[in-house]
Amino acid sequence: MRYAVELKPRALKDLRHIPREEASRIADALEILANGLRGDVKRLAQFVPEYRLRVGDYRVLFEIENKLRIVVYRVRHRREAYRT
Repeated sequence: MRYAVELKPRALKDLRHIPREEASRIADALEILANGLRGDVKRLAQFVPEYRLRVGDYRVLFEIENKLRIVVYRVRHRREAYRT
């Protein structure tokens, strides 16, 4: 199943502050994720957004809406990803 990927403005801003090589790896991982939720995806317990994708030291925090669309809210370094 192919998902549409939507990046929220904050996620785009996060990507601009990540080194270019890492941002490229994250973009590749998002493309793989869109092709069927493959990759290091984990459902988060008692956390919003509901899912995370691990790409090296970075975490992509996202939700799945209507079983058709992936909405990416944040792209953060692992030490900062789960802080509120």
